[in-house]
Order: sequence, then structure tokens, then C-alpha cells
Amino acid sequence: MIDKLTSIEARYSDLSAKLADPAVQADPSQYRTHAKALAEVEPLVEKFHDYKAVLTQIAQAQELVSGGDADMRELALEELRELEARRDTLESEIKVLLLPKDPNDEKNVMLEIRAGTGGDEAALFAGELLRMYTRFAETKGWRVDVLSMSESGVGGIKEAIAMIEGRRVYSQLKYESGVHRVQRVPATEASGRIHTSTATVAVLPEAEEVDIQIDQKDLRIDTFCSSGPGGQSVNTTYSAIRITHLPSGLVVSQQDEKSQVKNKAKALKVLRSRLYDMEMQKQQDAIAKDRRSQVGTGERSEKIRTYNFPQSRITDHRVNFTTHQLSNVLNGALDELIDQVVTHYTAEKLKEATTV
Repeated sequence: MIDKLTSIEARYSDLSAKLADPAVQADPSQYRTHAKALAEVEPLVEKFHDYKAVLTQIAQAQELVSGGDADMRELALEELRELEARRDTLESEIKVLLLPKDPNDEKNVMLEIRAGTGGDEAALFAGELLRMYTRFAETKGWRVDVLSMSESGVGGIKEAIAMIEGRRVYSQLKYESGVHRVQRVPATEASGRIHTSTATVAVLPEAEEVDIQIDQKDLRIDTFCSSGPGGQSVNTTYSAIRITHLPSGLVVSQQDEKSQVKNKAKALKVLRSRLYDMEMQKQQDAIAKDRRSQVGTGERSEKIRTYNFPQSRITDHRVNFTTHQLSNVLNGALDELIDQVVTHYTAEKLKEATTV
């Protein structure tokens, strides 16, 4: 580990020298490339500097323990214990920073929410999940753009697709994919019986054109009249777009905009992200099947998280973590839940790295 860290430290010094070079400073593209590379290794180098300083202090404390009077040895022993604990903490933090970076962590995401099993209750719950993620995004300073939404007759949603843009969005939301289950008494339930419903969440990293190249000959593009709210243009202009990707069979429809051009651009953005997700799934399946992030079918037995209203309880079944702050979570306070899941999967990656 020390050899690897020393090599990274040397690269950091080299990058710092390049950024100070007037020729590099005069070239914006080159400067941005080196600055980004420097920012990526800087946290690790800073931890390594702390680690080396602690090792030096440990060596000094050990010298005091081996010599001097009894009082000095006792003080040195106490300091040594604290320094060794600090060393162990730094080692753990450095191992996490040395893990291979997920290339998608910095990306924006395409968030897809669909009502699953449970009829009207499932649609209402899907709407609450969309609000929850929207409010969470607001606390992070992220931008949310709802690209399409199919509403139910009871005020819920059958399906919604939203783009969330901001800093490291995918790194925070990537483990939210899966089946979310709700347990509560519906307003229409006269006997007070608890019902169980589900909604599925898919979090797809936004794919740029450089990530996924789409051949126009692989697309079938159909236009049709918009339906639903929209004013005088509804059912009179062919502004709605349906794009079928022939090789994969994926179909994306978009009709929220009055402009056919804008609808097509949004539909292509959704299609590109779905195709990128399919490619990622293939790679993940080849590397480790147990790390697949499948949404599932929406059946009640498949779940990553349960929202129990009578007990004001949320349980994440992957990490066996429970909180009774249901109201706060639904209002966007997702940090504790997300941190628990991220910590769990980071620990899993560390185990894999040490067994390779």
C-alpha cells in the first residue's frame, strides 16, 4: 500500500508542477484536464500525509516508552494508544479512497418511478416517492426537471421520469433502485385494515452522446397528437414523439412539450440513459452477479425498503437499518438512510478488494 501511495504522491507533485507551468495555464483545455486529475488524487494524498505524520509520532512515542522515567513512560503509552487508533482509522479511510472509482458517480441521473402492485394506493405512493426525491434534491441544491408523468385518477402517478442535475447526484442516488414497499391503511378502507403496495424506482446515470452512440437507422420515430392537459394545441398538432430503438426493442414516448423538436430531444435523452444502463448491467453481470441493481417486477416479495405508516417506521432490508423518522424522510431527509446503504456497499467492496 505504501508503494502505491508513494507513486500517487509523486503524480500529485507532477500535476501540481504542470499547473504552475505558464504554458499549461495559457491552454484552458490542458489546464482543466490537469486540474481535474489533481482534484481526484488530492484527498488521498492529504490522508497519506496525515498517515506519515502519525507514523513519525508513533515512532517518537515508542522511543519515550522504551526509556525515561515511569511517569514519562505512562504518558507516552497513553499517547501511543491514541496515535495507533488514529493510524488504524487513517488506514481504513485510505483503503476506501484507493477503491476503484465508479465512473458514473459524477453524473446526473434519470429517475424513473412507477406504481407497482396495489392499484390506487401504489399510484399514491409513487407520487409520494417522487415528492420525496424532489425535496431531497432541493436540500442538495440539485435541479429537478420532470420529463414526463402519467397521473392516476386519485392524485397519484402511474409513472414519472425526471432528470436530476447537480454535483455527484448518481453517487448519492444509485442505491435507490429497486422495489419500495408501503404499509398503511388507505383512506378508503372502512375497516382500518393495513394494505401493502409497492412502487419501483430506477436510477439511471445520464448518458452523453460520447457514452452511447445511437445510429439513426436503428430508430423508428412516430409522431402523434398529445393527450391530456395542454391547451388548444392538444389533439391538433403532432407534437408528441414515440421513439423505438429497433435492436433493443426499447420504446420511449414524450409529449410534455408543445414542440416536437423538444419532445424528440427529451425522448432521446431518456433512451440514451436506458441503453447506457443496459450496457452497464451487462458489464456488472459479467463481473459479479450479486451486485446487479435490478428494479424487479414490483411484486410485494421483492423489496429494498419498507415504509410502515402505522409505526412511522422505515426499514432498509439490504442493511437491516430502521428509523422511525418516516415523516421527515418523506419530506426529503434521506441522508441517514443513504449514508447507511453507501457505507454498507463500500464495506462490501473493501471485502472484495482484500480477497482478490
